[in-house]
Amino acid sequence: MQINAEKSWSKNTDHHVKKKRRKFSTEFWMLIPSMVLLAIISIFPFLYLIYASFMDFTISFQRPEFIGLGNWIYVLSDSLFWSSWGRTILYVGVGLGLQLLIGVGMALAIYHLPKGKNIVVTLWMIPVFVAPVVAGLLGRYLLNSTYGLYDWFFSLLGMETQILGDTMTSMPAIILMDVWEWTPLITLIVLAGLNSLSSEPLEAADVDGANYLQKLTYVILPLIAKTIVVALLVRSMDILRFVDKIKIATEGGPADSTKVAGYYLMEVAFKFQDFGAGSVLGITMLIVTIFLGQFFVKFMMDKQ
Repeated sequence: MQINAEKSWSKNTDHHVKKKRRKFSTEFWMLIPSMVLLAIISIFPFLYLIYASFMDFTISFQRPEFIGLGNWIYVLSDSLFWSSWGRTILYVGVGLGLQLLIGVGMALAIYHLPKGKNIVVTLWMIPVFVAPVVAGLLGRYLLNSTYGLYDWFFSLLGMETQILGDTMTSMPAIILMDVWEWTPLITLIVLAGLNSLSSEPLEAADVDGANYLQKLTYVILPLIAKTIVVALLVRSMDILRFVDKIKIATEGGPADSTKVAGYYLMEVAFKFQDFGAGSVLGITMLIVTIFLGQFFVKFMMDKQ
């Protein structure tokens, strides 16, 4: 009797495994077309980017010529390349820092509101729905030295300045434009993490007599640390690629003070038509983006 029961259990298990395998196989074959399409969309441009980095496209009306590491040597020895990355580090570091502080602070404030959360979130999210080009135009008009609102305000205070025309103030202005537009996105992501928190740890902290600062430091922030990292990951990918506001507001000036790596890539590839050097710049940006992504993912895994 026991042997028959074991045989029956074995047959049922084998049937379940085969059924599961068939189900997996069906899902796999259904995913094949989309996987192939995604591979074509992503892998082919990447391979062509590598190919173009070894070719010379600057000779008009002729086929590109193979020049080996010529483009790499030219780009890596160019002082503009390194200075653009220096400005990029400043732009990304300060921009992400401000967005993180303001975004998390606003998310905590909204989370603790007794009423009207939906209205506040809706109003706070309005800048995200503004196109980056439009955000650049708004910044350019508001900071214009002739008819800009902020320039008029500074003139009332007895300050005569050209914010976008000064090498000392142009980069901070671009950073604040990006902070204005994208901080609400970090707020939304962090607020979603706060709303998913369990009430038990907070209740336990209340029972232990912890004040709000202690609960924030030792309970809330550690619990939403992975959510904050996800928000930073999303924004770090975007802030390296988007140069719309810089193009509209300053065009990389004055005196290259706002020419970050992304804008320098666009200028080399499309303004100077040097697709070989532009491909090298694109690969370097891709490498930096991958390292950033790996850093954030490793941080998330360590937290887990």
